[in-house]
Amino acid sequence: MTDPAMRLPAEPPFDPDAIPSTIVLAAGGRALRLTWAGGSAATLGAEALRLGCRCAWCTRDRIQGRFPAGFEAVTVTQVAPLGGYALHLGFSDGHARGIYPFAYLRDLAREARATEPTPRAA
Repeated sequence: MTDPAMRLPAEPPFDPDAIPSTIVLAAGGRALRLTWAGGSAATLGAEALRLGCRCAWCTRDRIQGRFPAGFEAVTVTQVAPLGGYALHLGFSDGHARGIYPFAYLRDLAREARATEPTPRAA
């Protein structure tokens, strides 16, 4: 008999639509370009990615009020796939603990697009 608590979820524990079709480290590590099926694309700056790290160390530093307000000169130095659902990113400041699920990267891209200034009509 199978334990009901051990059943696999009906759907994958991640959103397959969040998986980018291309991932490019650009501008000398200052940006990460992502493209998804259907043509949507985003460029996420290295500073925004570093500020968005949700690892235990960064979370602790936020709680304790020690997390920096910015990382102006930081670059992405390492991009590695992780388990088919995320990227592991390393940064020029030595931080390499962040795991960025594809759904989180997609959310960061949506937030970045939402805060972009609207072009003025001529």
